[in-house]
Amino acid sequence: MKCCNRYLLFMLLFFSMALQATPVSDIANTVHNLSSSGPGTVTATSESQICVFCHTPHDAEQVPAAPLWNRSLSGNTYTPYTSASMDAVGLNQPGGSSKLCLSCHDGTLALGAVNVLNGQSKVNIAMSGTSTTGGMPPGSGTQTGFTRNLGTNLTNDHPVSFPYDSTLASTDGELRDPALVSHIGNRVAGVRPPLVPLENGQLQCVSCHDPHIRDSNSAVNIKFLRLNRLQVSNPLGGNFDRNNDIICLACHDKLGQAWSMSAHANQTVADEIYSDTAAAQRDFPAGTQVWEAACLNCHDTHTVQGARRLLREGTDSLSRPKSGGNSAIEETCYQCHSSDGSVLLGQGGAGFPVPDIKTDFTSTRHMPITSADQPAGVEVHDITDADFSETTLLLGKGNAQNRHVECTDCHNPHRLMKNQLFNGSAGNTVGTHQHSATVQHSNIASGVLRGSRGVEPTYGSSTWGSVPSSYIVKQGDGGLGASTAVSSAHVTREYQVCLKCHSDYAYDIPPTLGDAGGGTPSGTNGLLQFTNQAMEFQAPVSDLGEPGGNHRGWHPVLGPTGRTAAVRGTTPSIFLAPFSDASGTNIGNQTMYCSDCHGSATANGTSEPSGGPDGAPWGPHGSTKDFILKGDWNNGTGTGQQDDLCFKCHNYDDYANPNNTAPKTSGFRASSSSGGMCGISYKSTNLHIGHARRIGRMECSWCHAAVPHGWKNKALLVDISQEGGRAPYSSAPYYMQAMLGGGGAVNWKSSGNWTSSDCGGVSWMGRSCSNPP
Repeated sequence: MKCCNRYLLFMLLFFSMALQATPVSDIANTVHNLSSSGPGTVTATSESQICVFCHTPHDAEQVPAAPLWNRSLSGNTYTPYTSASMDAVGLNQPGGSSKLCLSCHDGTLALGAVNVLNGQSKVNIAMSGTSTTGGMPPGSGTQTGFTRNLGTNLTNDHPVSFPYDSTLASTDGELRDPALVSHIGNRVAGVRPPLVPLENGQLQCVSCHDPHIRDSNSAVNIKFLRLNRLQVSNPLGGNFDRNNDIICLACHDKLGQAWSMSAHANQTVADEIYSDTAAAQRDFPAGTQVWEAACLNCHDTHTVQGARRLLREGTDSLSRPKSGGNSAIEETCYQCHSSDGSVLLGQGGAGFPVPDIKTDFTSTRHMPITSADQPAGVEVHDITDADFSETTLLLGKGNAQNRHVECTDCHNPHRLMKNQLFNGSAGNTVGTHQHSATVQHSNIASGVLRGSRGVEPTYGSSTWGSVPSSYIVKQGDGGLGASTAVSSAHVTREYQVCLKCHSDYAYDIPPTLGDAGGGTPSGTNGLLQFTNQAMEFQAPVSDLGEPGGNHRGWHPVLGPTGRTAAVRGTTPSIFLAPFSDASGTNIGNQTMYCSDCHGSATANGTSEPSGGPDGAPWGPHGSTKDFILKGDWNNGTGTGQQDDLCFKCHNYDDYANPNNTAPKTSGFRASSSSGGMCGISYKSTNLHIGHARRIGRMECSWCHAAVPHGWKNKALLVDISQEGGRAPYSSAPYYMQAMLGGGGAVNWKSSGNWTSSDCGGVSWMGRSCSNPP
């Protein structure tokens, strides 16, 4: 037994050392050995000296602090990396030792061209495996992310030659301060350099790379990186751990724990495995998991030409690997979030845990995710900081052509979690919000919206039609166990993210239908323009419950209605799960999400996508239905259309089924003194079913507003007497084949107290029921 224990201890130590292998200085066994004995594809045909391709003891280039450089420097002018969210100053042409790297890696100079060889000047060593001009070979193509011929356009390459100091770290907010950590600092002669050495306070190529090193396992390609190329163990989110953390975290702390708990970094969640083909293309070891690849899942320090923010495969190129093209952020996400990305084992198969977002975005109706779909025809989206902030101008206010959608408008990939709640722990790995009748339904943001940016409307008036007086921007990350209060500085509600675009925060004039590819065509349901959801969903305190007479009505997205089952005298199960509960305490006190109605089409009688919380996507990415709804909504919604939107939450049998002989109690019922009600059955129980049986069918828009977000009347009821009284009446956006009030003004009654004369008059109602539209 002791022998066995010693053996196990040895093996644990062995594998631990293997995972934390220390790079060794051995240029002879790296691709930087360009001599005839080199192991790479580019080698000299006969020259056996190794160091001569870069260094000479005599007649070296006159470059300050250069290590006896034996190559001429390129005289090219470079196009450096830049972005609206980059806070570094003084970013211009590459300088310092980075110029030495580019003398080979910009591809303009022959690799065999050296200043001195065996006492001879300006010698061109014969080489094999180079480009046709003798320079750096193209790899998979000079416009791809799988080449080390970087060219002179460095907009797709990590920036270099910029000051990295405390000011930059403070301004950025997600960088480590070199003045406060010991592993970042200037290289000093005669002193062992820090883990991330700077040159005169500037970040250069050699801050990350040492051109002489390899992994102790020669089969592992570490790209000459001074620190780990992959994550070794689950990140802890605190100080940089050189033994376990990927090199990116040496500088980018990404709010520490926010990144470590994210769905792209957490070992418990991101355990999908790269296919051998995808791993080999990226020079990952076989069997690499998503959490190990970490930053490199989405970013590549030398990515495809045309991509922004170093996004891996982030262009609209149709080739694989992508070669050039224009920036297309969604393509980076589609690598994994699609059925055809061919990156992860099992991708596209049944039960694959990564949501297939691409299929939704290619549905008949979808958000304008591609540049071709967007009014401007180019990628307008441009964030300014780590919170993914964007100006209202770029959202469309002041220029409607700027309206757009990108994945990062709604999600912060460095912070989002697979969790029911945005402030939950990483152990709760459920793919979406709490959606069960056992828990009171809420509108609290789920983990996929953690750290996103949104707005909270504030109101100066509760009068219908009054738009918000202002909007409070919500951004940042509250951390583990963050407050769920609406007043918090960070996003706490899904609607806050939605209203960032779907309100007058992002436009001057409401957008027109059909103004973007994948949108609902103009004229659908009579609509020409979208409505202001921040105005419609307002939940005024003065209109909570049944205050008497008429009052505003709304679906409880911003706030509850206060109209409980007890207040209205209804049977709780007239609603479907999760909005019903046996006691009826949830109804009227609960709230809901925009995505309870908007998203890919769902089965009859449920708003839950196929596969449940970890199945099909829950968000409003796309649908086969107009307005990206989970079911149809039109002037036929009602009897015979069980699959339509209303009946995802409202029980069809109790609202529109004329064959129901035992309807549950509804808030729409008559008082005991209401009289005959034209022979309508179930008058004291359920007048929805009573009308359906009397007429033979029932259509929702006969009585209810055609845009059911919110309305000026209780229960979203129309009153066309205010519009001239001619029935059926249609006038976008709120009237679609409306009938209620056609015989005279509606007399507003509390639930359970309606009479035959309250809806426009007994005679008119009788005639209308006999001859419905």
